Amino acid sequence: MTWDQYFEANREGWNLRTEVHKNSEFYQLERWKKEGNSLTPIELREVGDVTGKKLLHLQCHFGQDTLSWARLGAEVTGCDLSDKAVDLARELAAELDIPAQFVCCNLYDLPEHLQGQFDIVFTSYGTIGWLPDLDRWASVIAHFLQPGGTFYIADFHPVVWMMDEQMGFLKYPYSGGEVIITEQVGTYADRYASIEYKEYGWNHSLSEIINSLIRHGLRIEFLNEYDYSPYDCFDKTVRGEDGNYRIQGLEGIIPMVYSIRAVK
Repeated sequence: MTWDQYFEANREGWNLRTEVHKNSEFYQLERWKKEGNSLTPIELREVGDVTGKKLLHLQCHFGQDTLSWARLGAEVTGCDLSDKAVDLARELAAELDIPAQFVCCNLYDLPEHLQGQFDIVFTSYGTIGWLPDLDRWASVIAHFLQPGGTFYIADFHPVVWMMDEQMGFLKYPYSGGEVIITEQVGTYADRYASIEYKEYGWNHSLSEIINSLIRHGLRIEFLNEYDYSPYDCFDKTVRGEDGNYRIQGLEGIIPMVYSIRAVK
C-alpha cells in the first residue's frame, strides 16, 4: 500500500470513531458545551496565556480542544484528516457562537489549503503516530510558525506505544519507520462500540521528534516527561489519588506522556 492508501484508510477509521466519540462518556460533549474546557492541566500550564494569539491546532479531531483555546482568548484554526470530525467541529463552533476556522486535509497538504502564520502551533495526544515522516511534519510546523512563534506538543510517550493492546508486554519497536497494522474493534472512548476497522501507524522515538524540529530551525525550550496519563484511554489502568491514570503494575515505572515546547 502507498502512504495515500494508509491515510485514506485512517480517515475512514476516524470517521467511524467520530460518530461514536460525539456521544461517548469519554468526551462528555454536552457537559463540555456548558463548562467549556477540555484541556488538561499539562498543556494549560505549559502553553500559558493565549489571549489575543493566533493558534493553529494540528490533528484537532472534532475541535473540542481547539474551541477550548478559543474560549481562553485565542484566534483559532484547526486541521484534521477526518471530514466527519471537521464537520462536527464546524457545527459546534456555530452552535456555541465561537469564532473558529477548520480545514479538512492531510496534515502534509495543509500549506496548500491554508494561508498565513501563527503565534502558536499546537498538537496533542495521539497525533504523530499517524504520520510516517516527521521531517515533513516539522516542515509544516515551521511553515506556519511566525518568527518567535511557539510550537507545543503533549502526547503519549513512545514507550507506551511499544506495548501490546492489553498493556501486558512489549510488542512494537521504539522506532524504525515501519508501518504498524492493527485490527481495531471499538475505540478508546468506547471499547464496546460496534465498529471495526484497520489502522496504520508509525512509532517515533523522542530523538526523532526533537531532531526533526531542530532541523527545521526550532529551538527546544523544554522536554518534560510524566509517569501518568490524564486520560483513561488504555487497558489495565488505575486511577491515582491525583486523578490521573497509570498502567496497573507499572505505576511510577514507565513514562506515559511527554511534552515539548520549541520556538522558531
